[in-house]
Amino acid sequence: MLIPPSNILIVFAVASGGVSIAALFVAGYLPGILVGLSLMGACAVYAKRHNFPAGVRVPFRVLLLCTVATLPSLFLIILVIGGILAGIFTATEAGAIAVLYALVLSTVVYRQISLADLKVILIKSVETTAIVMFLIGTSMAMSWLLAYENIPAIVAEGLVNLSDNPFVILLLINLVLLTVGIFMDMTPAVLIFTPIFLPVAVELGMSPLHFGIMMVLNLCIGLCTPPVGSILFVSCAVAKTSISQIVRPMIPMYVAMFLALLLVTYVPELSETLPRLFGLID
Repeated sequence: MLIPPSNILIVFAVASGGVSIAALFVAGYLPGILVGLSLMGACAVYAKRHNFPAGVRVPFRVLLLCTVATLPSLFLIILVIGGILAGIFTATEAGAIAVLYALVLSTVVYRQISLADLKVILIKSVETTAIVMFLIGTSMAMSWLLAYENIPAIVAEGLVNLSDNPFVILLLINLVLLTVGIFMDMTPAVLIFTPIFLPVAVELGMSPLHFGIMMVLNLCIGLCTPPVGSILFVSCAVAKTSISQIVRPMIPMYVAMFLALLLVTYVPELSETLPRLFGLID
């Protein structure tokens, strides 16, 4: 969700009222890579401690053939991000271009979809879009109500009264967002809690871009956490196991992700260096 193209970063851009989608896309790379490296390190330590057998080394020729076979799919990322950064099209137009490219890829190159399948695909797309738009509509109404009742200012005052230390306040925001991510889906969580916590973060000197990456990372961790972690359910279905059997081995992964979250929270350069290099922020 951090490494683009990411729909939740687009949702945050809408909820925040003006953060550049292109800047958010570019900002997600370093934090996303950091999380990946943290998980790889946790897996390596866990495997070594439990004496897991090493996998068979893949020959270079096989690795090269597999890489070549995936190039058409990998080009989608270059097409979307490159087009946005180059100013060829907007993020909204990039979505349409990505769909068109994926359609050509799946029907012509990989031949996994036939024209007869398009009817079902389009119906499912309409259903998904309707759900997302309903969530956005209701969440924006709630955001207006929160602003009307001055809830963000009340929350900001409450957090400041708890502590005058920005590090402590950011830690509290992280803990709240982690708890929210455990019980709520990402899209409504972003739409509801961005208007509440973004003003607090800005008052502490955090840029909206940096806060957006921190918030999305918090909610990404929630996707892997029971009882509502959708990724856990998918993983259990693939591995043919149960949630109770994989939660305990996941503890080192949670620790690794939380440490990565703290780095992203307190080291703004992780989120802002690449957008600044590309001239997307000052």
